[in-house]
Amino acid sequence: MRLNQYLARCGLGSRRGVERLILDGRVTVNGHVQDRLAIQVSTEDAVALDGRPVRPSSALTVLLHKPRGFLCTSFDPRGRKTVYDLLPPRWRNLRYIGRLDRESEGLLLFTSDGLLIERLAHPRHKVPKLYEVECDHPLDSAKIATLLRGCRIEGRTAAIDSFQILGARRVQVVLHQGIKRQIRLMFHSLGYSVTRLVRVAYGPLVLGSLPVGQYRLLSGAEAEELRSAAAPAPPAARRRARACPL
Repeated sequence: MRLNQYLARCGLGSRRGVERLILDGRVTVNGHVQDRLAIQVSTEDAVALDGRPVRPSSALTVLLHKPRGFLCTSFDPRGRKTVYDLLPPRWRNLRYIGRLDRESEGLLLFTSDGLLIERLAHPRHKVPKLYEVECDHPLDSAKIATLLRGCRIEGRTAAIDSFQILGARRVQVVLHQGIKRQIRLMFHSLGYSVTRLVRVAYGPLVLGSLPVGQYRLLSGAEAEELRSAAAPAPPAARRRARACPL
């Protein structure tokens, strides 16, 4: 793997973040300073930062069923409940992925894997997220369909990827964007108020029967599947995508 990817898996920051360490000449490979980002290394190479050996750790990734009323932050000056109150104190160094607002519920990820954070956070990787949305009055499917074309919120174009009506006031939507309060604002633009919002899947991961407020560790296979889902598309695939007409 590339040196910056290796360092990210050592928990030293995102892949972009560790590039400065390399460019500043603080990283050695087999005793030699390396300031080239493209150099390839393996777990058999002796990699060190500021003279101290570093090796990829077994990254920890946790799936939490976030309840309503908890903030996605590590500290709230007003003393309100945060999602970290639901985790063991030793995991306070984990970073959450895919923020949910205070009144939203569902699948929330925490990880020490810097590379995974970088990939999942970037919309170009198009990792889909599945939500169940409940509104204050009956839904009009024709109105919901306009969100496939997009609408303007917070100065940006927001759109859903697909939807499925579940009941008179309930709909399931898929999107890959991550604009703050995106679903609530999109439905508000159509004249609806969202009364309940639950994220039930993130890429290949599903919330399933995990009780509200409980968490579980991802298995090695699940973590690898998530990394694969968040991996950048090959250059040829990206060229084909750009060539496809809208």
